[in-house]
Amino acid sequence: MSTEKNQDTRAKGDKKRPNKHWKLIRRLLTVAFIILIPTLLYIQTKDLKWDELVGALEGYSATTLVYCVAAAIASFITYSAFDLLGRQYTGHSLATFKVMVTTFVCYIFTINLSAFVGGIALRYRLYSRYGLSTATITRILSFSLITNWGGYLLLAGSIFSLGLLDLPKSWKIGDTGLQVLGGVMLLVGLGYLAACAFSKRRSWTVRDHEIELPPIQLALLQMVLGGLNWALMGLVIYLLMPEEAFYPAVLGILLISSVAGVITHIPGGLGVLETVFITLLQHEFSKSEILAALIGYRVIYYLMPLGVALIIYLVLEQRARNRPDSHASAEPEHQSS
Repeated sequence: MSTEKNQDTRAKGDKKRPNKHWKLIRRLLTVAFIILIPTLLYIQTKDLKWDELVGALEGYSATTLVYCVAAAIASFITYSAFDLLGRQYTGHSLATFKVMVTTFVCYIFTINLSAFVGGIALRYRLYSRYGLSTATITRILSFSLITNWGGYLLLAGSIFSLGLLDLPKSWKIGDTGLQVLGGVMLLVGLGYLAACAFSKRRSWTVRDHEIELPPIQLALLQMVLGGLNWALMGLVIYLLMPEEAFYPAVLGILLISSVAGVITHIPGGLGVLETVFITLLQHEFSKSEILAALIGYRVIYYLMPLGVALIIYLVLEQRARNRPDSHASAEPEHQSS
């Protein structure tokens, strides 16, 4: 008996070691990126003409800024609709306004701080106060992630495979490699839609969590909303770029930089976005023009909404303290019964 216990203990220990090693590797990579990104950004901007940057920022017209704010608001509304699809997917009865406000606050905290803070921790905190169970919130979160990255796959796959983004010659992946990557991304996105449309098996259990394929109509809405949100984000930057800018190229670079930001785990992709854009567009536009557009983008899409989201969050917290037990369960009947 003691021998069997020792073997079990060793087996558990062997399973934990790879996890510990992987966590250590991830931390080391994160630290390396935190050092690398500012270094690359410094190299790219050390010869920047600051008077040109100030001139570019001052040159934006009120009309341009209004269009940018409108595009940003449209993006926030689109993203907030992700969890409306999640409501249809899970069957809970939470009011539309509450769902969209919660999703907006979580999204703004996610892009400014991190996915763990906004997308995960804050979502569980706010939704649980409205009476949703942990299982339902997990399904909403998973569905939102698929909506976001499913739309990303189809949009980025289309841009890359069609050759709409012209990479500098110094990039080793090259235009052909990017087209191949785009084709693979399209296949993955279309594969998800095919599974939703034709798969006979509709659910799986992974780590005690049930994963269920949505109907094809809902999956198509996921792809449309996910892609539209990315397209609107790219539109904000495009409107701030010089007139000669090519929208699909600007959007494609945003899509590349977003993945780079996720990999580096740097909140808001700070420095990553700027480094990628300057690297890929400096042969077409001055660094001052590129950086001015990205500064404007961060103010309009990140900082201004963060102030609004923070106020809304504080109001929600205050209401929750004043009425801690007033929220009726919004769970589907088959779950609450």
